Amino acid sequence: MAELLRRPRADRVGSPLGFARLLAHTDPVALLGIALSVSLSVTLDLTGAATGVESLLAGLMGITISLLVDSLARAERRFHLRTLLDGPPWLARSTPQLVGAVREAAEAHAGTRVAAVVQRRYEEFRLEVEQLAAGRIIRRGDDDEDLIGATRDCSRQLLGLTNVMPRVSGELSWWRGDVGRRYWEANLAALARGVAITRIFIYAKLSDELSELVQTQRRAGVRVGLLPFGAVSPHLHVNLAVWDGSGCWEAKMTAHGEISENQYSINRTDVDRLTRVFRLCADVADFGA
Repeated sequence: MAELLRRPRADRVGSPLGFARLLAHTDPVALLGIALSVSLSVTLDLTGAATGVESLLAGLMGITISLLVDSLARAERRFHLRTLLDGPPWLARSTPQLVGAVREAAEAHAGTRVAAVVQRRYEEFRLEVEQLAAGRIIRRGDDDEDLIGATRDCSRQLLGLTNVMPRVSGELSWWRGDVGRRYWEANLAALARGVAITRIFIYAKLSDELSELVQTQRRAGVRVGLLPFGAVSPHLHVNLAVWDGSGCWEAKMTAHGEISENQYSINRTDVDRLTRVFRLCADVADFGA
């Protein structure tokens, strides 16, 4: 206990860190008001425009008003924070712990790689939450949770646009892979529920393998359209899905045609954009007999 009492506190107001925190938490308007009040008091006293007592009282009055403004500003910030936390119970419960952990990591390991990573990950978290606020979920290219999940939840209509282009791993490697197989199983379950599925394949060459895939999906009940490469503008070459006109998925591709990022969205702008892309392709696609 004696050792704890003798240990200097780094956050005392008298220390440089404590003084910096005091300035950081004081409203700028209050600091300016205090500085002006002191300057006014000194000026009145030096010029003889007021007695020493009067100049002192003028300075104290200005400082009091400035501190009152600072107090009101602090109260407003506290009220704003309480309003932000006035949501789901888990938000109010976990936010103080999150902020406390970030602050502790940044201060305890200041100037190290740990502090740099803390700041970078916090910024990444902030950007991700902003995307969620806009109605978007962004996942890695190998994470198909939203594509499969939204297909399982679909109740009326599924629109799909698939680009089948030559690439290093083969034209239909995605459909043959684990994700493609599970996606097709979810399609079959949706068809069994009465969901209307329309899918367009944009292709460079109508190979036997692609023809077989098209026939398989048509026999299962999918309305399949074929669209040769060059029939539409390149900016319409998008791998997408739209569910019930309320949710959509878009794949961000690498130069080799591999999915690098999955973006699921319920943002109205995104849904309307991808629906429009599908409609433009459907206008010129060949759906057969």
